[in-house]
Amino acid sequence: MTARSGIGYDSHRLVAGRPLILGGVTFESELGLEGHSDADVLTHAVIDALLGAAGLGDIGMHFPDSDERHRDADSIELLAATVALVREAGYTIVHVDATLALETPKLGGARERIRGRLAAALAVDPSVVNVKATTGEAIGFVGRREGVAALAIATLDG
Repeated sequence: MTARSGIGYDSHRLVAGRPLILGGVTFESELGLEGHSDADVLTHAVIDALLGAAGLGDIGMHFPDSDERHRDADSIELLAATVALVREAGYTIVHVDATLALETPKLGGARERIRGRLAAALAVDPSVVNVKATTGEAIGFVGRREGVAALAIATLDG
């Protein structure tokens, strides 16, 4: 068996009139994330990390925003489809670690719900998934509350 790691990154602009979905959990917020799908940056970063580790390209190759079938798509469903691709390629998910960069909301008790949602889509025990959060310390697009970013690393065995 050979361990492989992949990195995923995503960011989306905060806008009025959209839901704020992070890791498959909807948050009460006046602003949500703009995007073709539900714009769940955390789940998108995890998808790209998995695809990178498996050598299967990126989210745009598999779920392009030019395809109307993916408009307002539930990113957790896209993650489950990605897991199927990773498994078909002969890999097992060993660990996923992700960081959200946002000013608000604070994750608080939602962190465990996010871990659970991601773990269910990944078909792994929640102990295999770690989710952290940080702020932009009032600098950059995150610090100015213009958007949210996420970074993830996935480790596969296969």
